[in-house]
Amino acid sequence: MTLIGYHASHEQFAPSELLSLVMEAERAGFACAKSSDHFHPWSEHQGQSGFAWSWLGAAMQATRFGFGMISAPGYRYHPAVLAQAAATIGEMFPGRLWLSLGTGEAINEAITGEYWPEKAERNARLRECVDIFRSLFRGDTVTHRGRVTVIEAKLYSRPLKPIPLLGAAVTPATAAFCGQWADGLLTTGGDIETVSRVVDAFRENGGEGKPVHIQHALSWAPQEETAIAEALDQWSAPSVGGDAAWDLRQPRDFDIVGKMVTEERLRQCVAISSDPACHRDEIEALAGLGPAAIHLHCVGRNQRAFIDMAAKHLVSIT
Repeated sequence: MTLIGYHASHEQFAPSELLSLVMEAERAGFACAKSSDHFHPWSEHQGQSGFAWSWLGAAMQATRFGFGMISAPGYRYHPAVLAQAAATIGEMFPGRLWLSLGTGEAINEAITGEYWPEKAERNARLRECVDIFRSLFRGDTVTHRGRVTVIEAKLYSRPLKPIPLLGAAVTPATAAFCGQWADGLLTTGGDIETVSRVVDAFRENGGEGKPVHIQHALSWAPQEETAIAEALDQWSAPSVGGDAAWDLRQPRDFDIVGKMVTEERLRQCVAISSDPACHRDEIEALAGLGPAAIHLHCVGRNQRAFIDMAAKHLVSIT
């Protein structure tokens, strides 16, 4: 059975509001949740960016379901520190956390002033960090000198079982890379053929039998024009595509290029409709790929109305 989860978007809502929303989502019947982890929002129109790991402790105390988190080690997060954060949450809330590791975006990771490398180098750094995570989760004392440096680090507070480490991928090439080391896959929704190629690449390169999570962006409102307007206002900037999504450094930069995003381009990234049945059809198509969970991200500000609609039409999909 595919679980239907709620995506908690820290870029769009203050942490206090997001805490209230995730509690409401659980009451509405969502089976799990997933959190973003940003330092900056994508756009000035979004205007928030709370520290996700502080929020996660409060959110897991306030709810009963499982959570996923996506983070990028090796830049603003030293891998040993990020491993400690995950291990602490895992010790307090056994079996309820998975962590997806990605190569990151400059908008979040370049704040430390380090050189922002190309994708191949970011992949290599991520792979080193994964090995460090696994050693720390085993209780080893870790010394590592490479793209990142760790000297005699040991985690004394750990969960009984290591936190599952998923790989984050939006292309078949990256999904194949993740299949070599990850405990599962996190990818994005959208065109079913594109998503299928990403999932297949993961499964065919070591990921067979491992859980797949899909973050599915959508925009719903009772009126079609409102659903379109909400998506254009809130999600044009993250929909720019290409290397810009990984390399731009400031929300104002994304806002500039986001003005060039057309409704047609946006619809390639976000399922936009006022009809709940259309959204249900798209989610059921994604469920046909056999994911463990589909995390719904309504990109508009109308979260409570969306949660109410989803309770009636979407959360029971299997």
